[in-house]
Amino acid sequence: MGSYSYVEDLSSDVMFEALGVTLDDLLETASRALFSIVCDTERIDPIESFELEVSAEDEKGLLHEYLSRLLTESEIRGLFLSKFVVRSKKTNNGFVAQAEVSGEPMSPLKGGTVAKGITYYGLSLHQSPSGYCARVAIDV
Repeated sequence: MGSYSYVEDLSSDVMFEALGVTLDDLLETASRALFSIVCDTERIDPIESFELEVSAEDEKGLLHEYLSRLLTESEIRGLFLSKFVVRSKKTNNGFVAQAEVSGEPMSPLKGGTVAKGITYYGLSLHQSPSGYCARVAIDV
């Protein structure tokens, strides 16, 4: 399982760095990092699930699109999310990620910082022999 840490203390953004052995692991780790900002993920039960699919030309674009879509779907469905299972693949047109995500209805008692969106500021994704590393900034 990957890990994440907060990188910079920005005035209107929160930036984190996520690590993963595979692209799927990285996307799952970035999901946990994002929702650890939005809510107390340790207290969120995965009782409601939904699936989503996103695509992009490259892995960095896939990361941005996936996290943006997670945030949007969370708001639309009124759910705090805590469980993420992602399967990605390379296609002729780029990359596709399919995810099954779970959580519970939003509650002020379990809420954290309101995340407005995923920004392109400082967005990076690198692959090395040991896995993937990404930096993501959240507009709060």
